[in-house]
Amino acid sequence: MIDIGVNLTNKRFNKDLPDVLNDAQKAGLSALVITGTNLSESRDAIALAQTHPDFLFTTAGIHPHDAKSFNKDSLSTLRTLASSPQVKAIGECGLDFNRNFSTPKEQEYAFIQQLELAVELQLPVFMHERDASDRFITLLNPYRSQLPNAVVHCFTGNQDALERYIDLDLHIGITGWICDERRGKELLSLVKLIPEHRLMIETDAPYLLPRSMRPKPKSSRNEPKYLPYIAECIALAREQSVEMLINQTKKTSQEFFNLPFKE
Repeated sequence: MIDIGVNLTNKRFNKDLPDVLNDAQKAGLSALVITGTNLSESRDAIALAQTHPDFLFTTAGIHPHDAKSFNKDSLSTLRTLASSPQVKAIGECGLDFNRNFSTPKEQEYAFIQQLELAVELQLPVFMHERDASDRFITLLNPYRSQLPNAVVHCFTGNQDALERYIDLDLHIGITGWICDERRGKELLSLVKLIPEHRLMIETDAPYLLPRSMRPKPKSSRNEPKYLPYIAECIALAREQSVEMLINQTKKTSQEFFNLPFKE
């Protein structure tokens, strides 16, 4: 299994990160892609990934929440960070009109700049979208044909958004949101619409602990070792075997991020 989105630089992993990585490998994970959400976190993610070069990989980018920090030096810094062999995508970038921690104008500027950098470097983009699908598609569309690959991570949108993303030849990342009996009902019905070569799985740890887990963990912190629970939920919704889902998503993730192929 490959977890395509895990926030390992989050402070909730500070005390026991070696155990978290060991537990992930014991659970059958062959690679983790650490999410870079701003320049500082991207640097930390690269440094961490370099300590386990065959297991940890990372993205480098500026999240829409942090778009207000994007300045004239940000692009050159990201370009330098992206030269690390551990960096496999630009992002997390995109639009979040749900919380608007940065203004829509700031978000759009940072998103476009990172799309242009991904085109320049011919790296995939790892994208975030909340309550902004129309504008997101409008901004992404001119660049899509020039990008090697693009994924909407932690998809939680509706059928219209999903179908439009698939029409744009985007990959879709599914998290433990689908295991939430309150919020994940619509996603449970939609996940079967994702073509098998476009589906990838992720924990988005430490967030989105799968609520369907039994027994429920004592801690609310999500971890990569819980990815099998997400895979089981998705496989059930898609009416396929867990083994088939895991094999398909692993192959897709390896190809998307240009990761070493492992058995």
